[in-house]
Amino acid sequence: MKTFIPNSVKLSRRTLIASAAAFACAPGAAFALQAGSHAVLADNITSNHRSPGNRARDAFRKPFETIAFLGVEPHHKVVEILPGSGAYWLEFLAPYLRERGLYIAASRDASAGASYLADHQRLLAKLAADPARYDRVQVTEFLADKFEIAPEGSMDFVLTFRNMHNWIDRNEIDGALRAFHKALKPGAILGVADHRGRTDVTQEEQKRTGYMRQDFAIALLEKGGFKLLASSEVKANPKDTKDHADGVWSLPPNYRSGDKDRAKYEAIGESDRFLLKFARV
Repeated sequence: MKTFIPNSVKLSRRTLIASAAAFACAPGAAFALQAGSHAVLADNITSNHRSPGNRARDAFRKPFETIAFLGVEPHHKVVEILPGSGAYWLEFLAPYLRERGLYIAASRDASAGASYLADHQRLLAKLAADPARYDRVQVTEFLADKFEIAPEGSMDFVLTFRNMHNWIDRNEIDGALRAFHKALKPGAILGVADHRGRTDVTQEEQKRTGYMRQDFAIALLEKGGFKLLASSEVKANPKDTKDHADGVWSLPPNYRSGDKDRAKYEAIGESDRFLLKFARV
């Protein structure tokens, strides 16, 4: 089925760079990307090689602003945790880093369930199908701290998007943070985004909804050996009431509730999310 991308969410190269300039001037933006990298990043994000489904998510996920806030430059070494076969961030980060940097996909290990392993195989097939962009991608195994996701002390960035709530639910968060800390250089960056939970409900009460309290996440990460440098509101969505029948998965792109209240969830869009930037200490 072809994914329709409304004109309202098609982001042009010019639009990305203009919005980035505005974002850079915003108070507390902590805009870290060097000016010379703007066009290179924008070219990869707006490239037609990206899947229509991923491009349809750009208006919510704010790829340009996210990477600019975190400060990933073309020469950096980056490991992304569990990119999946959807490969939303991989699709533009791997070619962005291909010539001068390094992109590592920390993917599933052999003990993962059948559906996860099938997804891992689809990821490998995606990489093999486009060697001009993905031939230098390295794939490693990830499951808490059972594997070395990258050589010790070698990485400039570890990035994880919408994964942290799962590791907490599975009691894997401490091991995951140890793996990240080991892979990063001293002072290097851990970038974390997740579904932002309600502050009037405990984390325990809402953990099965997919949402996570931002203050809870920060405390966990600082306990794990990371120092909060900055937070960003580029992924904020005030329309998200965070009280959906099927948790965060009621919202697009999952629509776990099926046709029930689908129009309401479409109007809300993707979840309200926090974006945090930490340094390894």
